[in-house]
Amino acid sequence: MRLIADLFILTGALFVFLAALGLIRMPDVYNRIQAGTKAATLGVIAILIGVGILYPQWWAKLLCIAGFVLFTSPVGSSTIARAIYLSGVRPWKKAVRSEEAS
Repeated sequence: MRLIADLFILTGALFVFLAALGLIRMPDVYNRIQAGTKAATLGVIAILIGVGILYPQWWAKLLCIAGFVLFTSPVGSSTIARAIYLSGVRPWKKAVRSEEAS
């Protein structure tokens, strides 16, 4: 069981790392919100599963934490994206080369 728990925790850590990398690499704020929200939520849930396997007596608390993360992460990210859009920030558009434009 220890190996399975460690694999879940390692997978979760990888997804959290990819979320942080997405925050750095994405071109605009809308892409950054999506990269951070989706990958970080999946990473946190995987870490919570791994911890739950290691410490079975914590399952009730971990389920509460997972429910809170699954509820607040999408709501928070869409609220932030809406506020950014209403403030006038436009989505990033890829530059079109002059040869393709004609």
